Amino acid sequence: MDRLEQFLTFAEQAPTAFHAAACFREMLTRKGFCELKESDPWFVDSGGKYFVVRNDSALIAFAVPDTGFSSFRIVAAHGDSPTFKLKECFEDSSENYTRLNVEKYGGMIMSTWLDRPLSVAGRLAVRDGDGIAVRLVNLDRDAVLIPNLPIHFNREVNSGYKYDPQVDLMPLCGSAEPSGSLMDEIAGSAGVKREDILGHDLFLYNRERASVWGQNDAFFSCGRIDDLECAWAGMTALAESEAKDMINLCAVFDNEEVGSSTRQGADSSFLHDVMTRIGSALGASDSEIRAAVAGSYMVSADNAHALHPNHPEKYDAQNRVFMNKGVVIKHNADQKYTTDAVSSARFTMICERAGVPVQHFANRSDQPGGSTLGNISNTHISVETVDIGLAQLAMHSAYETAGTKDLEYLITALGALFQ
Repeated sequence: MDRLEQFLTFAEQAPTAFHAAACFREMLTRKGFCELKESDPWFVDSGGKYFVVRNDSALIAFAVPDTGFSSFRIVAAHGDSPTFKLKECFEDSSENYTRLNVEKYGGMIMSTWLDRPLSVAGRLAVRDGDGIAVRLVNLDRDAVLIPNLPIHFNREVNSGYKYDPQVDLMPLCGSAEPSGSLMDEIAGSAGVKREDILGHDLFLYNRERASVWGQNDAFFSCGRIDDLECAWAGMTALAESEAKDMINLCAVFDNEEVGSSTRQGADSSFLHDVMTRIGSALGASDSEIRAAVAGSYMVSADNAHALHPNHPEKYDAQNRVFMNKGVVIKHNADQKYTTDAVSSARFTMICERAGVPVQHFANRSDQPGGSTLGNISNTHISVETVDIGLAQLAMHSAYETAGTKDLEYLITALGALFQ
């Protein structure tokens, strides 16, 4: 199975950030990494490989060199994507239909979610004796759909219609007389009793299978390319690299799409906690840890906007990027991206040595762009950072598109970083 096939299998198995973290946990364990718990003392050995999970949805993995370490080499990405989250009480039966009450998670292209087969996945918090246990759940079937209103009743739908999430985007689940509720099915899928479910984090996801398409199979499309592609590339590069005189580390955060301000997001203490605990477990003093952090380098990996062939006017004329043309370094004067001259030059040299082509992206000066987790995480761990990604189309759509050559470029570049 080639890299792209492996990634598409992973993306299918990771409909939520919880499932992405579980997939990475399995992958890393298979590669010889040992799991650490934040609530336990850490014993870290030279030459060891470890990972730690926070909130079941964010994961940091690292490899320690056989000899002493001088710094950290970091890749940071995120495992969440724009979608719809089910509210705590989510089943509504009226007008002979059963619908789901949902709210937006992140900034998605709402129209792309309509008239597609959708399903439900996430985690349950269930009663376990006197405690609470977490169960991942994925219905893994075409369970719901958000139907469009016919054009006969919505003549403005092709003229810039504004969707109301509380009205237009309520998913249809079934008739008003089901044999059992959706929550009953969710409980059964998780192997628990409904009355033992004490809480849930449940999301919709697009059920359409991935597709490799175009002349010479130039492109592929699936859900959640942003940012599972960079997250998977980072973890793959880490697992296949050997730490030398530095600690190799890959962090996959949650909640980037809603601002990162959670304990499992980039705007938390997670990365700082892990880096300082690694140093402490290896016997480094506070001064030595600070020196190692100061000499570290981070790659904030989150995908970039490929030139859209139907709307070239939306892009800066001199700083356009294309699918299948290599890794993208992202620049912004307002520091929405953390890239500066030195961090860009350093990553460019890494790519040159690895034989990976590099492109440079900047928005039009009158077109505000999104931000990444690089500048957010830098407020907690101040290290030299470059923002990079792979060029893709339809970012934040339910079904995104990227180039089939670029994934291998990124894995190669990040492997060179870790070496």
